[in-house]
Amino acid sequence: MQRANGKKVYVGMTPVGKQRLPAGHVGDLRKKVFVGMSGGVDSSVSAALLKRAGFEVTGVFIKVWQPPFIACASREDRLDAMRVAALIDIPFVTLDLEKEYKEGVVDYMLREYARGATPNPDAMCNKEVKFGAFLAYATKQGADYVATGHYARNVFNAKSGRFELHQSTDKEKDQSYFLWNLGQQELARTLFPVGGMQKGEVRRLAKEFGLPTAEKKDSQGLCFIGKIDMKEFLAHYIRPKKGKVRDMDGNIVGWHQGAALYTIGERHGFEITKKGSDERRRYVVGKNMKKNELIVSGDPASHSASRTTISGRNANFTLGVPPEKKRYFGRFRYRGKLTPVVVTEANKRAFSIRPERDDYTVTTGQSIVLYDGTLCLGGGIIE
Repeated sequence: MQRANGKKVYVGMTPVGKQRLPAGHVGDLRKKVFVGMSGGVDSSVSAALLKRAGFEVTGVFIKVWQPPFIACASREDRLDAMRVAALIDIPFVTLDLEKEYKEGVVDYMLREYARGATPNPDAMCNKEVKFGAFLAYATKQGADYVATGHYARNVFNAKSGRFELHQSTDKEKDQSYFLWNLGQQELARTLFPVGGMQKGEVRRLAKEFGLPTAEKKDSQGLCFIGKIDMKEFLAHYIRPKKGKVRDMDGNIVGWHQGAALYTIGERHGFEITKKGSDERRRYVVGKNMKKNELIVSGDPASHSASRTTISGRNANFTLGVPPEKKRYFGRFRYRGKLTPVVVTEANKRAFSIRPERDDYTVTTGQSIVLYDGTLCLGGGIIE
């Protein structure tokens, strides 16, 4: 604990008795914070921790768009969030962001699939909805901060005067990969109360608080997708057209349902009618959108996107400045292995990297996120 202008300044996971302040909080404890409550255990514990630490907490359930042909558990999730809010005695509101979600996340996702890319809707949801429209709403209502149940750490560096986005201490649950679009403006007003904890500790705290979400299973994927396959969902918006599957030599070896429905590295959903000399399981290693064709191989490392230089467009850097031209680590998909990379070019909107080893998971439209140790420097969309 430090003092600045006579006020207490808390940095990082500072213990206060049995309490813990969320990473990155700077200011006194009588601050207003709006917590995005999804009805899950992580956001529930986040709200309870902030309430116990002395914040003026309001719980907010964000209502997002869903198509009429898919059942979603949003009603049950909202009820769970309301029960938690009532238990810990905080105000609760429902924020309708259906329009923002449809335009900023769903429409973006459909455009990317239609052009043959594989988008990252979770990263776009954080940018457009949670730390876009939700943060704007909270600010307008007089909140000093927003908080979420993300597993990431927001640490204020007193020496540089900047907020730093770090990986969670629970590496299995780390979600910093989806938060690369956050900048200093967003980080200065964001709290991640469980970002410095292990998942088991969060569950234990939920039981200690007596929260009804303590045993609730973690949600998987986007709400509006529900339990149906992504291809089935996309087929409602992108008219599927049967096309040819070719091997690396150009031979026709099978058929697929529509090139836009597949992603690099996928090994299911297409039919191989002629195995030829290669009897191994086939992987999608390339796509020809103009001809509506897939290219497959028994060796996923023959992926056509394994290349010497990878570019990231629509870049954002969490520290507000592009990284230096030197060696870092890059992650090309959620929970993908960290790959040593060298930044060869970088400006405010784009950068290029040279991976030190091939990674066949590199896919156009996905996020490439750069790390310096645990520090998330930012990222961009692979092109």
